[in-house]
Amino acid sequence: MKSNFLYALTLFMTATFGMLHAQENVTTEFGIKGGLNMSNLYTDDADDENVLFGFNAGAYATLPVSDFVAIQPELLFTTRGSELEYNNVLAQGNVKLKLNYIELPLLVRVNITKNFNIHAGGYASYMVSAKSTGDGDFEFEDQYDTDDFNKFDAGLAGGIGVDFSPLSVGLRYNYGLTTIVKDGDDSSDLKNSNLSLYLSYKLN
Repeated sequence: MKSNFLYALTLFMTATFGMLHAQENVTTEFGIKGGLNMSNLYTDDADDENVLFGFNAGAYATLPVSDFVAIQPELLFTTRGSELEYNNVLAQGNVKLKLNYIELPLLVRVNITKNFNIHAGGYASYMVSAKSTGDGDFEFEDQYDTDDFNKFDAGLAGGIGVDFSPLSVGLRYNYGLTTIVKDGDDSSDLKNSNLSLYLSYKLN
């Protein structure tokens, strides 16, 4: 499924650049962006309600297809994971699972008005590090080998944005479609879920 998703993204991007090449007077926008992540993990049966706060940062390009529609590829460093809190007669504290990814979203952006847009598409990402930390009565930090996980993640993305050129602010939700743990593990159906609030700055 992951290979099919990446193949579809590649075809989509290739077709997009072909459409842009055929147009005249196309203005491409480049910028940087970053913001706050609120992520957790979910399974097919239930959601993990323990939100882990993190961040995202990177660069983007906006490639106009028409006056109202554009393709927006991005390259980001982004955090994922979950937090578990415990409080009982024996101990209290929290355990955090932190997953770091290099992510490539590919979105179709539709400008509803001059200053308001909606965007939707997909993303593919690659895990670069993973660790767990504990705070409270039990403090620890364990670094994991990423080979213990499915390094590639892919899913759907959608959100809204408000433009105050050169600044923009937006809200986006990523819904993971691939499991983060390799088959055979008791938690092999865990998938990523993330809500991000971001600020972007246009460079040109």
